Amino acid sequence: MDISSLMGIILAGVSLLVGMYFKGVGPGTLVNPAAIFIIIFGTISAVVIAFPMKELKRVPKLFGKLFKETKLADDIEIIKMFSQWADLARREGLLALESKAAEIQDPFLKNGLTLAIDGQNADYIRDVLTEEVEAMEDRHASGAQIFSQAGTYAPTLGVLGAVVGLIAALKDMSDIEKLGHAISAAFVATLLGIFTGYVLWHPFANKLKRKSALEVKQKMMMIEGILSVLEGEAPRVIEQKLASYLPMEERKKITEGGAGGLGKEE
Repeated sequence: MDISSLMGIILAGVSLLVGMYFKGVGPGTLVNPAAIFIIIFGTISAVVIAFPMKELKRVPKLFGKLFKETKLADDIEIIKMFSQWADLARREGLLALESKAAEIQDPFLKNGLTLAIDGQNADYIRDVLTEEVEAMEDRHASGAQIFSQAGTYAPTLGVLGAVVGLIAALKDMSDIEKLGHAISAAFVATLLGIFTGYVLWHPFANKLKRKSALEVKQKMMMIEGILSVLEGEAPRVIEQKLASYLPMEERKKITEGGAGGLGKEE
């Protein structure tokens, strides 16, 4: 489980309730069926209108991505693997990598290495794999946009809910105390709209974008690794080239490891 998603939601709820407590507002104030209905179902309705059903069917899977850790291979292990492949290919030729390709679980990496072994040129391999990455980016972007749009609609619907509440409150101004409670309740919709929009939907969209960016970065590193092996580059050169995709602290494990350090078989 991606603990940061769950932790963030809990902290957001606690901060809201504690803030209300210090302002002298009880949590029961939030139990406003009209406001909840307008915000939740209004946001869902707006999103359904804004996106084709084919994309909306992916929403349950998107929630899964938000609360599950993205299982990506370790970048340093990938660099080590390419270094070893380069050493093997330089000694025995690209065909020696056929057995390695059969062991690969990642479809993207397996496809790229297979294209290299089959004798495809570097430009063709780069084009094929880059198009696959771009298609993946587009799918991820459309998923994140659903949450981003929900985050845009919810606060506006909160204002709509407040207006509806004020209309109901101002219908009868004979009882000032009752009027005050009605006006207070009217603004619950605004509170819920802003809270769901800026504490849930927009952050959800951002998390999906960040997870997508990490996956894209790793796939681009794989493309460079495959092409470097195809072009017969030395293991140490490949290590240094692929290390540029890593954060500085992880990069030091490679750059300070000595020539071909990662490429040696255990």
